[in-house]
Amino acid sequence: MIKRIFSGLIVFAGIVSLPGAVSRHQTELPRHASAPAKASALPVDPRLICLQKFFAQANCPALQLADIFLEAADDYHLDWRLLPSLSFVETGGGKEARNNNLFGWDCGRAHFDSLAAGIHHVAFHLAHRPPYRHKNVAQILAIYNPHPEYAQKVTWVMRQIAPTE
Repeated sequence: MIKRIFSGLIVFAGIVSLPGAVSRHQTELPRHASAPAKASALPVDPRLICLQKFFAQANCPALQLADIFLEAADDYHLDWRLLPSLSFVETGGGKEARNNNLFGWDCGRAHFDSLAAGIHHVAFHLAHRPPYRHKNVAQILAIYNPHPEYAQKVTWVMRQIAPTE
């Protein structure tokens, strides 16, 4: 009787562990298989290099978000320098950011779940919501902050990141 129970437990344990073993083997490379090429072999986006260099020179926390800025700009068809420049003018590239709000969005009252969520939220609004929709950078900046010197500051920062889009 004990032998039969013990045998049954062993079979049960084998059946229970089988799906995990199968899925683990399906997702792992065999030890003898060659690993995929290193990420460094892929070409690096030159925009990423410019943005990282800019934020690094200014010692900005937004340096860690450079790829997120580019992702949002690409997703929403914005000039890739706009969002980083807004964050630099508004919060020093994250130095003064509160509530994950790098942009002073909603007069600084907006709260975001993460810095990345804030970047995507602002990018979405600049691309799709009235009054920003279908506007160029100069028009967006005039709406974002109507003070003429504001647009000059942001465009100056954009040129510091990279002279042209």
